[in-house]
Amino acid sequence: MKTHQYISNQTGSKIAVILPIKEYQKLLNKVEELEDIKLYDKAKKRKSEPKLAKDAFEILDRKRQK
Repeated sequence: MKTHQYISNQTGSKIAVILPIKEYQKLLNKVEELEDIKLYDKAKKRKSEPKLAKDAFEILDRKRQK
């Protein structure tokens, strides 16, 4: 069983938690995965024609040069 330590303020309200580093890293990885899923879903909703990778890279290069 995992136990977590809490940090409380002067009134006894929990304001923070102490996690083992491995658990913290797992949580960060899950957050990153969810962000990727959200970006994928957003991209799928766009009404645009697919582009060849070569053409997409050319567009990005032109935007960077501006």
